[in-house]
Amino acid sequence: MSSTAAYYLLSTLGGYLVTSFLLLKYPTLLHQRKKQRFLSKHISHRGGAGENLENTMAAFQHAVTIGTDMLELDCHITKDEQVVVSHDENLKRSTGVNVNISDLKYCELPPYLGKLDVTFQRACQCEGKDNRIPLLKEVFEAFPNTPINIDIKVNNSVLIKKVSELVKQYRREHITVWGNANYEIVGKCYKENSDIPILFSVQRVLLILGLFFTGLLPFVPIREQFFEIPMPSIILKLKEPHKMSRSQKFLIWLSDILLMRKALFDHLTARGIQLHLSWWGKMLWKESLEIIDVVT
Repeated sequence: MSSTAAYYLLSTLGGYLVTSFLLLKYPTLLHQRKKQRFLSKHISHRGGAGENLENTMAAFQHAVTIGTDMLELDCHITKDEQVVVSHDENLKRSTGVNVNISDLKYCELPPYLGKLDVTFQRACQCEGKDNRIPLLKEVFEAFPNTPINIDIKVNNSVLIKKVSELVKQYRREHITVWGNANYEIVGKCYKENSDIPILFSVQRVLLILGLFFTGLLPFVPIREQFFEIPMPSIILKLKEPHKMSRSQKFLIWLSDILLMRKALFDHLTARGIQLHLSWWGKMLWKESLEIIDVVT
């Protein structure tokens, strides 16, 4: 390689690195900051599943009463096309009846068991007297001003359309966010109603990490508004670390190193993207790596 070619190569690389660093630090030089319609520092996962029966009206009411900023819930669709709030499609765990929600009409759904294991917390159970599976519209009617995070649990176009219709009917586009870990589901949500903010899918999170480590992230537009990722190190507290192999602990350590990047979080925050760090039931809101609150 001639000295001239080497000079131009190094100059180009240097210019790229400087520009990437500058835009990483000050992304609004290239991108318009997203308007945050609401800010959620306290999120109640499944309505606060560690304190009440998950995804019930009693759980949601309790969460709102103690001052939560956002309710997180899960949706499925029944045989008669009613949108219901439930984490599981199969009701064996939550009701004791081995049946799928999609195979029953809403009036046929069995009640929740009086006591349930908290699936994301070791040796923890929740209980309550409200054991009815609610409709999504009931939640909208009861909490018209509370932001809600909707996890579309199955890749079902009818479910996505019905949820969108309910959000529009109750005029909640500005205080609702929806999506799923699945890339295809999030894509369908955005196509159905782009006015409702969407979550990052797992595939998009991995892409964002790849772009970040290659320096390309500052140049790429982002349509999502809520970045939810797990905190790998919390696994060691919620599970039984003495039963884990060295390779498992190493993977947790490596994932923590790759995911928990202050520069990445600062960049996304500067672009108006809300960051929620979670381990299933635990959710933390962070700004510049400062933990604000924890919810169950």
